[in-house]
Amino acid sequence: MEIPDDLVQVGFVYGAYGLVGGVRVRPFSDDADALLHVTTWWLDKPGLRDVSVKRAKLHGGDVVAQLSGVADRDEAEALKGTAVLVSRSQFPQLDEENEFYWADLIGLEVENLQGERLGTVHDMMSNGPQSILRITSQSVDAEAAQERLIPFVDQFVIKVDKDAKKIVVDWGLDY
Repeated sequence: MEIPDDLVQVGFVYGAYGLVGGVRVRPFSDDADALLHVTTWWLDKPGLRDVSVKRAKLHGGDVVAQLSGVADRDEAEALKGTAVLVSRSQFPQLDEENEFYWADLIGLEVENLQGERLGTVHDMMSNGPQSILRITSQSVDAEAAQERLIPFVDQFVIKVDKDAKKIVVDWGLDY
């Protein structure tokens, strides 16, 4: 199978589940839709390869899955630490206009209400209750580059314009 050029890491294998080769995956999203609805995952261990998903379900905050070619607990344990990637084109459609996948926000420019450029979203993270934009400012001197962490909540995020590749926030340069 040809490797898609739009792979996005959506989680990682952190252990085995059961005795017949189930894997326990820690998703990067609270709802884990991409892991639950896609029938082909890409794993990066031992090399990038596709695997068919026989079954996947939520179990607590994790996803447990049975993968083709993983027949017992030892094989599942050997996958511990493996990145799980999914083709972005296979993600489920979002229901609401103001819903976004993290992968769609990475790379967007961020400016505040005053029109001052704060930087580019280089990553996302979660602190539990909310997602957080990780923004890096551009600088000629790499050591002078600054990272800003802005909660991705309505109070601070005013507008996300994916077409213009820009996010407008209520956030000062001195925060």
